[in-house]
This record gives sequence, C-alpha cells and structure tokens, in this order.
Amino acid sequence: MRVIREAQKLDFALKKNRRTKSIGFVPTMGALHAGHLSLIRQAAKDNHIVVVSIFVNPAQFGPKEDLKKYPRPLKKDLELCRKSGVDFVFLPDNKNMYPHGFSTFVNVEGLSNVLCGASRPGHFRGVATVVTKLLNIIRPDVLYLGQKDSQQVIIIARMVKDLNFPVKLKIMPIVRENDGLALSSRNIYLTKEERSDAVVLSKALRLAESLVNNGQRNGHVIINRMKQLIAKKKTAKIDYISIVDLNNLSPLKKISEKCLIVLAVRIGHTRLIDNIIAYA
Repeated sequence: MRVIREAQKLDFALKKNRRTKSIGFVPTMGALHAGHLSLIRQAAKDNHIVVVSIFVNPAQFGPKEDLKKYPRPLKKDLELCRKSGVDFVFLPDNKNMYPHGFSTFVNVEGLSNVLCGASRPGHFRGVATVVTKLLNIIRPDVLYLGQKDSQQVIIIARMVKDLNFPVKLKIMPIVRENDGLALSSRNIYLTKEERSDAVVLSKALRLAESLVNNGQRNGHVIINRMKQLIAKKKTAKIDYISIVDLNNLSPLKKISEKCLIVLAVRIGHTRLIDNIIAYA
C-alpha cells in the first residue's frame, strides 16, 4: 500500500494502470469504522486497484461545527486500509486541495438547500467541490458511497450525471451496531447516556417503515408518530424528520410508492443522521 500526499504524484502512479485495470475509489474523512470498511471491501472485490482518500474537508464545515475536534486517528486508519486491501491512500493537506487563490466551487442547486442543507448552509457545496476535485485527480471507474449519507448520495449522483463524469456509482447499505445505531465517526462524541438514547433514531425509522408496511400513507401521521417516540429521550432534539421523493428530495404528503424517510437529531451536542427506504 502506498500513501501519497500530492495529486500529481497520485495521477502519475495511477496513469499506467488506467487503460488495463479498473479503479475503485472510496472517499473518506478518516476515523474509519465498519461502514467505511464495507465500502473498501466491496471496492477490492470489484476492482483491480482500490484508492481511499482521507481528507477532513474544511469546505463542508460551518463556522460553529466540529472541524477542529473531528477525530483524526491516522495511524489506525492507515492500518485498517492496509488490512482491507487498499492499494493507494490519498492523504492531501489543505494546501494541496485548496491552494492560495482557490475560488472555484461546485453547487448542486435545489438538492443542496433542503434537509441537512437547510441547517448546514454551504455544507453540500463543500462536499460537491471536494468530490469533483477527487474524481478529477483519481479518475476512478467506480465510486463507492454509503446509504447513510443519503442526501449526499443523491447530490453526488446528480452532479455526476449533470457534469458527465465517466464514473459508475455503487451505493452500499447502512452498517449498524447490534442495537440498530448507524455507524458514524461522530458516535465517539456520545456519553454513555447519549449513546443509549441515540438508538431511538433507528427505532423511529423502523416504526415509520412498519406504519408504511401496514398501509399508512399519510406522511404527516407517520412523522408525528416518529416525533412522539424521539421526544421520550431527554437528550434528543430533532433538527428535522421528513419523508421525501428518492430522486428530487421533495416532501411527500401522501406515500404512493417507495420513499426515503430521513432524519437529523441532536443527541446532546452531537448531530446524528439516519434514514430508511420504505416501500408502499
């Protein structure tokens, strides 16, 4: 496994392989967990070469968010990559990615301003910009993303289509703890009590799925039931709960086919997201 910090050096290392070997790419901000590793293992299964990027992207953090304290266990991350069959780790710093004078950004209109985008203005512009740069640097055949970041997945899929990126997207299922909590690098922020309360997110989503399965089609009724369940946890504060169209994230008052049920909840000071796809 090679660790490369500069874009030009990575491009040179991959150049001789692009014509004859498939390249799978997993973008991360480090603090790797089993969810990331599921993407890496799938990339290794599908491709000749696996590239993982580790970059805590400042462009997607707001001024009052956790950029400075975001976990950066680099030594552990590199060992996990090595054990999981990664061929190249791209490890740029801020100056590599955003050199002096950098002034070009990518913004996916509409999709970026709702749900998480409403409470984190500029977040998805930062995501779209860094993913654009990484795709241009690595030029992979397949890009691997996790369903947990469902809005991000939909935005990147739209960006790839709109900008004609020659890459296939492969979306992998959410990886959860035994009690249902979706894996997240931010779970380490939770106290013991908060960790216990955080399970209510997946319970609320399973409740919603059950209601849909049993014939409930009124989105307002489902959301209210979810809110009632989450409100029982004293550390929980809801940012949003929404039932939306899988393609354009527009809210659905009445469910007539498959839909995306998404939520963001603060457990203590930690903002967690989760989602589930339900079928009417």
